[in-house]
Amino acid sequence: MATAQLEIQAIAAVTAVGCSLVGVFLVLRRMAMMSDAISHAILLGIVVAFFVVGDITSPLLVVAAAATGLLTVGLVEMLHRTRLVREDAAIGLVFPALFSLGIILISRYAGDVHLDTDVVLLGELAFAPFDRLIVGETDIGPKHLYLMGGITLVNLLFIAAFFKELKLATFDAGLAAALGFSPALIHYSLMGMVSLTVVGAFDAVGLILVVALMVGPPATAYLLTDRLPRLIALSCLFGVVAAVSGYWMAHWLDTSIAGCIATMVGIVFGIVYLAAPQRGLVAVARRRALQKWEFAQTMLAIHLFQHEGLPEAATECRPEHLQDHLRWEPAFAKRVVNIATDQGLVIQHGELLVLTDNGRALAEQAMVQ
Repeated sequence: MATAQLEIQAIAAVTAVGCSLVGVFLVLRRMAMMSDAISHAILLGIVVAFFVVGDITSPLLVVAAAATGLLTVGLVEMLHRTRLVREDAAIGLVFPALFSLGIILISRYAGDVHLDTDVVLLGELAFAPFDRLIVGETDIGPKHLYLMGGITLVNLLFIAAFFKELKLATFDAGLAAALGFSPALIHYSLMGMVSLTVVGAFDAVGLILVVALMVGPPATAYLLTDRLPRLIALSCLFGVVAAVSGYWMAHWLDTSIAGCIATMVGIVFGIVYLAAPQRGLVAVARRRALQKWEFAQTMLAIHLFQHEGLPEAATECRPEHLQDHLRWEPAFAKRVVNIATDQGLVIQHGELLVLTDNGRALAEQAMVQ
């Protein structure tokens, strides 16, 4: 039992790393929906290949599924190039048609074959350890672990070998073309790796988890860093964390492992989305609040500077006059004055507010800008 638990976690973790490696570039290219399209559309390739060979274990199913993934990308690109529909609309047209056709074929002609639509969508990691890889007469472990381990290694080698090209084509396709690279070739090579990864993970984890692992961890990592190497590393880390924690959630709740892992992907993203130091909601709200008070201090400094040394300063530079001139509520005006005083921008002489050298410099700088 303990061995099976470790094997399930290992399969989930390796799958998460493999999906995260290619998912990073999908997120950076704003093509996250493409992972959804490919992961659904490959079902048609699997079904058609099964009708041809009549064997659900045939390697031809993998080849046909990968080819269908590339076909999906090609059809989306073809529709998008017409300029009649946007890319997201093209994706929304292509993959539902291909996926639905696959479902229809399964329901109509393969009802007695183990191509269950629920398993296709949700997957069942609990059964993955029972599909063993036998070499000679030696059981060397779960087949899916070696399959996804190999695909993950291929993804890693692909990224390492073409890192500069991928980076350049992702962030500046025009410059890549000017330097002699082929953005189209890089694009379709990446889509080929995405298709290969989706096909490998399809049987063990199902469509929903494939999409979650390709999009969730990279999107989470992107909230924390802009550096590509760190983004890739964090994406893989978040994928592993979601995989392991999701397994134990499923174990505790006695429910779907794939569903719990996908849920943990969302929970991890939610935590980072709230707490990320620069881009999290809390940080953004705090920054906006600080900007609000900084702007108010600048307005106060400009107001005092414009009336400094003039006869009307005796009226305009009183704290209680701010609510009339700047239309501030009394409590807000009082707080702005207190903050500006603490920051060394103004001082109070009797009932009047007077700018310090720092306050005067702030007003002059703001008026120049």
